[in-house]
Order: sequence, then C-alpha cells, then structure tokens
Amino acid sequence: MRGRPNLFTDYESEMALFPTTTKRVAVALLLIFALLVPLGAIPGLSFLQESSWLVLINRALVFAIAALGLNLLTGVAGQVSLGHSFFMAVGAYTAVLLGGTPGKTVWGLELPIWIWLPAAGIAAAIIGIIVAPTAVRVRGLYLAFVTLGLVFIGLHLWRNFGKIAGGPTTGRPWPPLEFALWKGDPIISFAKDGPWLGVQLTSDAKTYFFLLVAVIVFTLVAKNLMRTRIGRAWAAIRDRDIAAEIMGVNEVRGKTQAFAISSFYAGIAGALFAVILGRLIPETWDLLLAVEFIAIILIGGAGTIAGTLLGTFFVVLIPRIVEDITFFFADQVANQGPLAWLGDLFIRKSPDDILGFVSTGAAGPGLSIFQLNVALFGVLIIVFLIAEPLGLYGIWIRVRNYWKGWPFTY
Repeated sequence: MRGRPNLFTDYESEMALFPTTTKRVAVALLLIFALLVPLGAIPGLSFLQESSWLVLINRALVFAIAALGLNLLTGVAGQVSLGHSFFMAVGAYTAVLLGGTPGKTVWGLELPIWIWLPAAGIAAAIIGIIVAPTAVRVRGLYLAFVTLGLVFIGLHLWRNFGKIAGGPTTGRPWPPLEFALWKGDPIISFAKDGPWLGVQLTSDAKTYFFLLVAVIVFTLVAKNLMRTRIGRAWAAIRDRDIAAEIMGVNEVRGKTQAFAISSFYAGIAGALFAVILGRLIPETWDLLLAVEFIAIILIGGAGTIAGTLLGTFFVVLIPRIVEDITFFFADQVANQGPLAWLGDLFIRKSPDDILGFVSTGAAGPGLSIFQLNVALFGVLIIVFLIAEPLGLYGIWIRVRNYWKGWPFTY
C-alpha cells in the first residue's frame, strides 16, 4: 500500500527483487552515480576519479564480493565464521597457480582469466564443503574458534609453499587483469591506460568498471538466493536449527550449501584482491583481515544486502577519511589556523601534551593513524552491537520510517 513500505497484500509483491517504486528509483540513481564516479562527472565529488581514491574504491568493490559471501553464511545462515581470509587466500593462490608466470622458484600455468577466476572460487568452495561438516557438530563460539584456526593453519601453509606463494617477505606477482582467449596477447586489458568504449580511461578506471559489473552480478545472485527455498532454509537454521530440522529442513545440507557458496564468494574476491594489488606476501591473509569482514557485517547490518554494501564502503573508506581529517587538523595546528584550537584537543605534538592522543608520525608520541583506525573499528563494533544491532541499515530504516510517518510518532 502507498506510504507503507513493509505492508504487502500478496506474497509475490513481498518477494519481488525491488518491491517498491522508491527502491527501483534508488537503485537506478545509484547505478548512474556509480557509472559517473571514475569519469569525474559528479559535481563536488570529482576527486573520486583520482588514482588514490579509485584504488580504495576498487578495494571496496572487491571486499563487497567477499562480504556478501560472509553475509550469506553469518547473517543469513547464522554460522559465525572468523576464517574468511583463509578462503580468500585459497582463491588467490589458486589464481596465481593457474594464471601466474612460471619461474625458477615458482609455479604458474599462464592460463587466461576465464579459467583461473572461476577456478579460484571453485577451489575455495571445495575447501568450504570439507570444513562444513564441522558446522553441524559445533555452533556459536565454538564454530568461530574452529574457523579461526583455519587462518593460522593457512598462514603456516602459505609461508612454506614457496612454489605457489613466493618468498615469505617478497611474495610473487599475480597475473594482470586482462581477458584473452588463450595464452598470448589479451583482447581486453584492464591493467593498462587507454581508450575503452570511446572514452580515454586509466587502468584504475577500467578495473573499476570490471569490478562494478562483478559486484552487481554477485549482489543479484546473493539477493535471489535469499529469496529462494535455500535462503529461507538458511534463515530457519539461523533462527532455530532444531525447530527447522523438525519442520523438514535438512540442517547438514543447508550448512554445507552456506559454507560452499560463501567460500566461493571469498575465493573470487581473494583472486581479484591479489590481482589488483599485483604482489602480496603470505601475511596479508591474517586475522586482522578476517576481523575486518566481521566489522563490515556488524557495522553494515547482518542479514541484509544493502547493509553489507554500506558496511563495506564505510569500513574501507573510513581510514582514508580519518587520515585526511587528522592531517587537516595537524596542518591547522602547525599554521595556527582558525580550527587550531580544535586540533589541539586530539593532535599530540610532544609527550608533554595532556589532551592530544593522535600523532601524524608513525613513531610519534601518541597513537599512529593506523592504530587509531584499529581502535576505531573496535569502538564502532561495540557501539553498533549495543545501540543498533542492525548497523547502518538499521539507522537508515529508522530515518526512513520517521519521514514516512511524519508528523506522527507512531
């Protein structure tokens, strides 16, 4: 009914992909915005086409794919996992084994992207299926510790499999992001500057469009999975697994499907993440990366597609925003600008400062910007868990409902 976005009169309208006109218009505007970002055609946001920002946005797009997979496993199926970085690593090393250049100390088959990218997801999915039976035996905190163990096992394996991962301190180069029918010159190269569809684009802009299409595809797949029988079975297992099994839901099959599909998403994201960075060391796939995805789910809103995407861009872009703000206030303090008094409250210039706690130098007297961002993530997770369990998506729901019901408060 008009003005009541959560009130549906038939099952078909409730299960539609975009059930309201507002959502359809919002998605259309969001797509237009996304297409204009690397072209610098958005007033006031033209800086987003700069290489430093596009690299961050590309990273956010890759993380969005991995976060969508974790959301299906944790947010929809209710299986807490701290091992997402392990499955990303499986996908990344599968990609470099199949698509990388061989050398004296490393293996590589130099196969094209249409082979190594799907294979990265399939390899991770197979590992997910192997791990899945554990999810039937344990749950909750115990399952979290089991998946946490995968991260440490993986770090040990990657450090010792030099033929695949490269040196422990240098890593190895990943194949460039380019499409070819077979070994040889690529038909389309996303790793080089040049004209594309009649527009002169940088390699970062080309990569952005490739990743944007990938995110759209994986988002639609995830959204449709949540609407299918499989997605409803996952939700039933999440809400009450024993009751779901009594009602006929196969718990073993449901959890196995959730782990397999989530791992597939992680494998694809891990391969793309390694490719856009070019060279990675084994320590990249550590616990901090896994916790970053937990932060994305909790801050964005577990169990929701929109919340997952919001949380991804928030978590990936907020460190850059914090860094820019910190340096801005440090400059104000150094030059005694009009906001120097505000910068003095948190910029620490010497050990004698009482109020300041942030230093712009890595070895400064206060917290470094990296340490500040790590602490900020912890604070945000705690705040959202206590104040708004639905995360940024929950805040949006509150704002939307307020304006839908204004001037009434009920």
